[in-house]
Amino acid sequence: MEAVRLATEDDIPALADLARAAIAELRETKGGEMWVRTAARPEPLEESLRAAIADPDQLLLAGTVDGVILGYGAARVERLRDGALLAVMDDIYVDHQARGVAVGEVVMDAALEWARERGCIGIDSVALPGNRDTKNFFERFGLVARAIVVHKRL
Repeated sequence: MEAVRLATEDDIPALADLARAAIAELRETKGGEMWVRTAARPEPLEESLRAAIADPDQLLLAGTVDGVILGYGAARVERLRDGALLAVMDDIYVDHQARGVAVGEVVMDAALEWARERGCIGIDSVALPGNRDTKNFFERFGLVARAIVVHKRL
């Protein structure tokens, strides 16, 4: 049975492995190399994940199937120029073996609830170009494109 819970210090090794898998997977996609350089969770991942657990303005979730961590999500609150709060979903990843069994869905539902509880006006995330599965996943939760970043490699 899929479930989601707040991540703990004991979860960091498993979450770091998942984060590395996410980065490796996305690096190979269109826009992925620049995403890794500009927006991916930085190494050492364990340190970054520990900081997320300790920060009250961040959320780190473990998505599980029968108690085994097979996915994770990380979000943070960002204060906008007008003072409003925006949730930003920096990470959401599910191991290939667990895709299609709703691990990502329970992680996303928990992140949305967390954002609502904090009074956020919305939630942002990134789907790289051509990553139709990610785009479709986010659209099922009502997230739609609000900007397109363009880039030219020099």
